[in-house]
Amino acid sequence: MSQAATARVFLIGAGPGAADLITVRGARLLAQADVVLYDALVTAEMLELCPQALKISVGKRSGQRSAAQDEINQQIISQAQTHRLVVRLKGGDPMLFGRADEEIRALEAAGISYEIVPGITTALAAAASVRQPLTKRGVARSVALFTSSTAPGEVADTRIPECDTLVQYMGGREAMLTANRMLAAGHPETHPVVVIENCSRSDEVITHMTLQDLAQGLHTSSGPVLVMMGEAMRQRRTT
Repeated sequence: MSQAATARVFLIGAGPGAADLITVRGARLLAQADVVLYDALVTAEMLELCPQALKISVGKRSGQRSAAQDEINQQIISQAQTHRLVVRLKGGDPMLFGRADEEIRALEAAGISYEIVPGITTALAAAASVRQPLTKRGVARSVALFTSSTAPGEVADTRIPECDTLVQYMGGREAMLTANRMLAAGHPETHPVVVIENCSRSDEVITHMTLQDLAQGLHTSSGPVLVMMGEAMRQRRTT
């Protein structure tokens, strides 16, 4: 029996950033891993959970040189052919904007056993950080998570989801375009917006603004940015 046939690959969600927000199962598997292939959004503190493992950066960050997805797929397969427990560690949850589909297909084609360990996606962690529920009775009963990022050669879809609360991932420069489209579609200038940078980390930054403010653009960020829009984001009055 080949090593690939006995190897196990785990696609693990690292959560939004803070090391103590990974699941117990995810942390346990990291502590057992022979190899960890990790994203650019995975923090150094998270990697301290796997001191015994060979660590391979396969980060993909907008505007920066990064490993192509086909290359990442091949690296996962190659490591599974020589190690028994391989972890592919992804920021947030593997099944949301994590390119899990490509990696799952590659593993299945290679006949390699795999499991998926979910993580806390950033939208939920961001809502907790700002203490603003994404849904509220009588205000918001639907939520859309979306991104403007597209695959190579894919025509960009500029359609804005029709939902009460919108959460735009990787929402730096693209969020300004979203705001302008929403204003053009008739959304009020005072529509509430919350921007959160480096969610759950020690350098987290939370900014409350309006749709009109967002349409003017955001300051240059040092980390991942999430933008939440909708009446559910309106700040509560305090007495």
